[in-house]
Amino acid sequence: THLLADFYQRWKSDQLVLDKWFTVQAVSKRSDTLEQVQQLTRHPDFSITNPNRVRSLVGAFCSANPVRFHRADGAGYRFLADRVLELDRLNPQVASRMLRLMTRWRRYDDSRQKLMREQLQRVLAADSVSPDVYEIGSKSLES
Repeated sequence: THLLADFYQRWKSDQLVLDKWFTVQAVSKRSDTLEQVQQLTRHPDFSITNPNRVRSLVGAFCSANPVRFHRADGAGYRFLADRVLELDRLNPQVASRMLRLMTRWRRYDDSRQKLMREQLQRVLAADSVSPDVYEIGSKSLES
């Protein structure tokens, strides 16, 4: 973490490098990576309204860190569903792209399938879910 802090101080003014700084942490194999990613969503340089930053942290964690995203307790799926719901009010297109990361639920064991379906259903049941997100989630559950 000392190296990450030093790197941040040196490069925090370069947005592209900062995106990579978020990504490096999101793809870590450490057992506490999800908790670190959750903490990084509260970092002063993270903004849910910045699509590149969302992809660099949330997208990277969910797509490039399968060991930590597909935790047996389903916490990775809850995290993604929470971010999709948060994003959907601001940028439905990015929210629907993020939700796609959970649409291949049939490829996993029964326990993970159940956990992913529950989160997809939770997203679809939310008040005022956008047509973009609804389409992705409902098609995934139907097929």
